[in-house]
Amino acid sequence: MIRHCVLLRFAAEVGSSDKDAIYERLASLQSVVPGFERIVYGVNSSAEGLSQGFGDGFVIEFVDASARDTYLAHPDHQRAGAALVDMLDGGHEGLVVFDIDDDVPRVPPAAVTAR
Repeated sequence: MIRHCVLLRFAAEVGSSDKDAIYERLASLQSVVPGFERIVYGVNSSAEGLSQGFGDGFVIEFVDASARDTYLAHPDHQRAGAALVDMLDGGHEGLVVFDIDDDVPRVPPAAVTAR
């Protein structure tokens, strides 16, 4: 599984109805992109204070990298992505994308030695 994590810093003038509309536009791709399993989106709720101004975001889960790549190349994604970037503070500067591949083998953490 690929978790496509996107952090967003919307421009100040972008309202909640505009945010909801772009999220719904992205969610509609689930019906046309095989392997697009689900999307969750919303406002940052972390209490750590380390968001660096990225107050919103979404995560899309894909069955594999091929499904993610199909989504990225899809013309509807290209159009929605361009519309999203136009809504962000600083355009692409208001965007962070980070994909996590659950299928990558992991090395277990080293044992912690008590002193």
